[in-house]
Amino acid sequence: MKKLILLTITILMFVGCNQAASEKCESLEIANAQIEKDINTYKTAWDMFFETRDSGAINTDSFDEQVTVVTASGNITGIDAFRDYYNNYLTGFSDAEFTFVDIFGQGDKIVKHWNFKGTHDGEMFGIPATNNTVDINGTTLVLMKDGKVLQEQDFFDNHSFLMQLGLLE
Repeated sequence: MKKLILLTITILMFVGCNQAASEKCESLEIANAQIEKDINTYKTAWDMFFETRDSGAINTDSFDEQVTVVTASGNITGIDAFRDYYNNYLTGFSDAEFTFVDIFGQGDKIVKHWNFKGTHDGEMFGIPATNNTVDINGTTLVLMKDGKVLQEQDFFDNHSFLMQLGLLE
């Protein structure tokens, strides 16, 4: 009788564990599908921005109306201000090349490792053209909300960037 009770308890525990594991796997699959969708939305928007050189690619299809770029001098919030901020890279570098080196995410966060190359032949953030070329790598932390970009924060070697522009020695 003891063996029958132990066998019954073991079977019930196994069934319960499998059901819990199955639910956890299903939840993980849903989360993975969402992050893949978010990454695709993100990459498509930025590829379009740089490939077509159209700042209109920053729109409410992929970006939250209150999207924010976090900068050292203060946050820039709102889709128009966000678009204007990043448009500096299009006006400052007519041959801008932007490459995703790697991109991955978890939950509502995306991490992007990128490379930016170009010739500074136009005004950028109030800096007149230097006609110098730049080649920099950086990382962007991205926060998504409801399948749209809510916040970005870029990290790169600004000293190297300014040296390549010829603004520092």
